[in-house]
Amino acid sequence: MRRIFCLNPISKVGLLTLSPNYEVTDTIEQSDAILVRSAQMHEMKLPEKVFAVARAGAGVNNIPLDAYAKSGVVVFNTPGANANAVKELTLAGMFLSARDIFGGMTWLRNNQADPEISKTVEKEKGKFGGTEISGKTIGIIGLGAIGVMLAKACHALGLKVYGTKRNLESLKHEDLPKDMILVKTKEELLPHCDFISLNLPLSSETKHMMNEEAFKKMKDGVILLNFARDQLVNDEDLKQALLSKKVRAYVTDFPNPATVHMPGVIAIPHLGASTEEAEDNCAVMAIDQIKAYIEQGHLINSVNYPNLDAGEQKGKYRMTILFESRLDLCESLHPYLAKKIVVGSIERKNESYGYAVIDLNSEMSDELIHSIEKIEGILKVRMI
Repeated sequence: MRRIFCLNPISKVGLLTLSPNYEVTDTIEQSDAILVRSAQMHEMKLPEKVFAVARAGAGVNNIPLDAYAKSGVVVFNTPGANANAVKELTLAGMFLSARDIFGGMTWLRNNQADPEISKTVEKEKGKFGGTEISGKTIGIIGLGAIGVMLAKACHALGLKVYGTKRNLESLKHEDLPKDMILVKTKEELLPHCDFISLNLPLSSETKHMMNEEAFKKMKDGVILLNFARDQLVNDEDLKQALLSKKVRAYVTDFPNPATVHMPGVIAIPHLGASTEEAEDNCAVMAIDQIKAYIEQGHLINSVNYPNLDAGEQKGKYRMTILFESRLDLCESLHPYLAKKIVVGSIERKNESYGYAVIDLNSEMSDELIHSIEKIEGILKVRMI
């Protein structure tokens, strides 16, 4: 019996995909794997028994990836599972900012006791008219699953679309609009756009990428959409850009103590991936990945180890090994497996860590497995 612990409430649709060989446990100490959404895990010391964490969502800033990798815990995420939900909310943000819908509705609520409200509306509605998005230009910074869907939707709505991604070559099979303009850097799109959408992960390279220098390159009255992470934007520089009207509106799904007080900010309480469908999709995908790792040794959408399709098991036994990439695994294992019948093996490495799957027809004793685990650079050995 494999036990899974949920740090956050997880979609029942996802949990129903677990077979009778799995149990959702109430205590983390008994768990083999953890499902998480937004709970902070940086200060969390995992029980030694845990060997997998799956984030039901794309962002993994709440998980200490390297620390878990060093302890032999594989972390998965679910890219694309909530992409449509985030795309739709980004479009809603565009409409909210182009037309002052929120301002108009707020005015109406404040004046709902007016017995002549129908007449008053006709006098006041001009304050909230706004502009149309058709014919405008949007720049999408980050053409991952969400960015690609957003680009297609915006093009269908009549916008001219610019886009950029670190590896533009990876987009050649995405069937993007033929007249979409792909550029190599964000600086190339900033001066042309009425809307700019941030659709990329937070990292040391992207933190505060929207700063005073970037704002200076933008059109006057630009609308900035941030449905990715709040720290992509420098709050103090944003405040000045809003006050000067360089930025007409800032729409964010990640409000913080600074932005909620700024004029011109439309703050949404992190609803991007909160649809019923997105929560179901993320949960199913996360659970499928945990099951594939537990039952067959596949690594699918791992964010701290290299991904690997282990294929069908060729022998009676399958051994999986997590290790530091500096280690020559074949040479290190030779003394231990020289007399064993190895019928298949495969390994992958990234800059820091490696993963190997070895199929055998010879049984491995607990003593031999413990001996392999003691090799310097080996992080976790598991038999399937």
